Amino acid sequence: MNKHIGTIARWRVQIFAVTWLAYAAFYFTRKAFSVAKLGIAEDPTFMLDKMAMANLDAIYLAAYAIGQFTWGMLADRFGPRVVVLGGLLISAAAALVMGSFATLPIFATCMLVQGLAQSTGWSGLCKNLGSFFPAQQRGRVLGLWSSCYAFGGLVASPFAGWWAYTLIGSWHAAFISSAAVVAVVALLFFIFQRNKPEDVGLPAVEAEPQLSAEETAANSQLSVWEPLKEILRNRTVLVLGLAYFLLKPARYAILLWGPVIVFEQMPTVGKVGAAIIPTSFELAGLLGPIMIGMASDKLFGARRMPACVLSLLALTVTLALFMGALHTGSVALVVALLFVMGLTLYGPDSMISGAAAIDFGKAKAGATAAGFVNGCGSVGAVLGGLLPGYFDSVTVFIVFAGCAMFSALVLIPHWNSRPVGVMELRAAVPNHALTIKPLRN
Repeated sequence: MNKHIGTIARWRVQIFAVTWLAYAAFYFTRKAFSVAKLGIAEDPTFMLDKMAMANLDAIYLAAYAIGQFTWGMLADRFGPRVVVLGGLLISAAAALVMGSFATLPIFATCMLVQGLAQSTGWSGLCKNLGSFFPAQQRGRVLGLWSSCYAFGGLVASPFAGWWAYTLIGSWHAAFISSAAVVAVVALLFFIFQRNKPEDVGLPAVEAEPQLSAEETAANSQLSVWEPLKEILRNRTVLVLGLAYFLLKPARYAILLWGPVIVFEQMPTVGKVGAAIIPTSFELAGLLGPIMIGMASDKLFGARRMPACVLSLLALTVTLALFMGALHTGSVALVVALLFVMGLTLYGPDSMISGAAAIDFGKAKAGATAAGFVNGCGSVGAVLGGLLPGYFDSVTVFIVFAGCAMFSALVLIPHWNSRPVGVMELRAAVPNHALTIKPLRN
């Protein structure tokens, strides 16, 4: 019936690659405005001051948070293919409009659209991966996969900046070049992505309970809100949402305000140095998710919480020490601390919003769970963008350290929680005989 039937191994590689590329691509249209700000500030034909730019960022972040709560439910109902592909195409179109028409009403509308379009990515793509990989592999797989957003953040800004200020000489090119990248990736996504193994003639990686004809018919009539109702009754997912809300402000404060904070505390490094130093935080973001994913699967037997708790406690220490390190004036110390901060923040960031959310949201509500948890984090991200503008940096980082510690504390009661699939496997197989190996067709 389907001409694309192949081995599960080949399809896992293909789905991993195309979904990784899709989420990394979202960062090109996400970072385009931050790059364009440099040129807009000097453009006499488009008067947009810093306050207006901040308000546009707030519109985007608010829309992104709202989208996280809604798109996951739709991805569970209609599949990631429709939802994510639509998000990619709409994001590219909105960036193209911003690069072509410079008026405040158009920018405000497009930032709203961008927030909604880009929020389709995380929950839908996490569900897509969860459909092709079993629970006992999901930690390290999603950990490796989560390097996509650190990579996207690292590459997108230099790419848009090169097109805008080196090749073309206009801030408009930051939007247009980014839109082109996302449009190409959308085409690749359309060609190579499939929602689940059953779509290519393969069995599901985790068996679903057998339903009667009456139950199947009843399920088909369920409201799109049913997965959300299930999630709101799931105490573990609610705790993950709280933990992620507490964790996200620190990440976005460093991403959005890192260069400013470094330059304020260490003016001798200059503006270029202040812009470069925080990149050690994002570089560590490439490694953090991989390390915590392997630890949760290999060291803790698919338990997500121990690795997250230990990482969050280490993050608490680095956040508390950060301002003191800046006051020493040692570039090497600040870079090292930012690197450790990236390792200990990006790891639980990806684990809580990815593998853990999919695991405890279960198959039918996996995207809704990922969307709910990431939506809670996105609300925290708004605070991460606002707090450094209203309070001094020392106070802000003390608050962030306290939030990281509280995030660890709320996860400790769930230390031994495991995905249902892994618990069933352990119950069925004696402990001495239990070894988890990659599945092969």
